[in-house]
Amino acid sequence: MKSIDYHRPRSLDEAWRLADSVPGARFVAGGTDVMVGLKNKALRPGALISLRAIPGLARMENGTETRIGALATIGDIAADPVISERYPVLVQACRRLGSAQVRNVATVGGNLCNASPCADTAPPLLVLEARVRIEGPSGKREMALDEFFRAPGETRLSPGEVLTEVVLPPPAPAARGVFFKLGRVHMDLAKASVAALVEMDGKRCKRARFAAGSVAPVPLRLREVEKVVEGAVVDDKLIARAQEAAMKGVSPITDIRSTAEYRRQIVGVFVRRAIEALSKVGV
Repeated sequence: MKSIDYHRPRSLDEAWRLADSVPGARFVAGGTDVMVGLKNKALRPGALISLRAIPGLARMENGTETRIGALATIGDIAADPVISERYPVLVQACRRLGSAQVRNVATVGGNLCNASPCADTAPPLLVLEARVRIEGPSGKREMALDEFFRAPGETRLSPGEVLTEVVLPPPAPAARGVFFKLGRVHMDLAKASVAALVEMDGKRCKRARFAAGSVAPVPLRLREVEKVVEGAVVDDKLIARAQEAAMKGVSPITDIRSTAEYRRQIVGVFVRRAIEALSKVGV
């Protein structure tokens, strides 16, 4: 492997100066995906600029909102007792991401900024209606995570910008969530994944959020499924309609891990299982 300059700035200002001075430099957080890209020669950055030494980027704050620093590791999120209580659907996904060794290095910011369709944290964060905080030389801004992904490997980050935080709104007291993922083996990338968050009033669904991964160019909200379920009484006919809407709402591809048709079927199955599990009163 060709040697690459590695920088470890102590502030965002220093990181931005380095990025401006080194053509093709790339910011890196945990580096789990970057190292694979370097090994496979898919990435050829001018330099690597690590964000790990910058104070505050790994903090997690639980107030009215929950703020998760972009450099918080997947393992830290999965082990946090407050996040586990408030946002269990996110913790379910974090515990399914890779091995323990990977979870202790990989970061939530890296998982999102890599913009892979199969990013495990994306579907639960989408159903939780997360926002991302972005900082760059020209200032700060926030946007809904739903708007952050552009295409495989592409986000709305402008040159020099850094994702610094994931912001989660307060959880609804009655909301219940679930995350499903299917890979070839336990620690594999997802062939397909679905996250769901539902609030029930008896047999009627007051609010529904569904999202899927690995079945479109980017992780996406299943809005047609939400339209079918939200405000309706949950019964077998509604579940069948929601399953059909899920299968129609995705655009999977065939690749080395799975066929497009199988992915489509799995998304429908996962949506059905999610509604069946989350609509059971008292469970």
